[in-house]
Amino acid sequence: MKPVKKLGIWMDHSIAHIMEFTSDPFEIKTIESKFSHQKKMESLVKSESLMHNKEQQELPSYYKKLSDVIKDYKRVLLFGPTDAKVELFDILCEDQRFSNIKIEIKETDKMTANQKNAFVREYFSKE
Repeated sequence: MKPVKKLGIWMDHSIAHIMEFTSDPFEIKTIESKFSHQKKMESLVKSESLMHNKEQQELPSYYKKLSDVIKDYKRVLLFGPTDAKVELFDILCEDQRFSNIKIEIKETDKMTANQKNAFVREYFSKE
């Protein structure tokens, strides 16, 4: 029987750290949103509504890149400190292509790379 492909994604609105769960030490890949912290601050100085408009324009392409990665897995853990993981989860739930993928959400704080690895390893090792 082929092992189930498992993926952990620590994310906020500006960056996602993607970790495939394997028995070897796993590598962290990164996907960045075009709506960086710097762009947020620049937009916010001009006006709050401009900042929200910019963010809403950039986030769909960020979530699309993440969904393109997720589609190849059977189990996915979305975790991180912001609502970005919930927003992505809602988008994935509306898309029929993700109906056979078990996606779970966990609230966490900011983490180091080692903490992210340990969190994903511990989460999937409990099965």
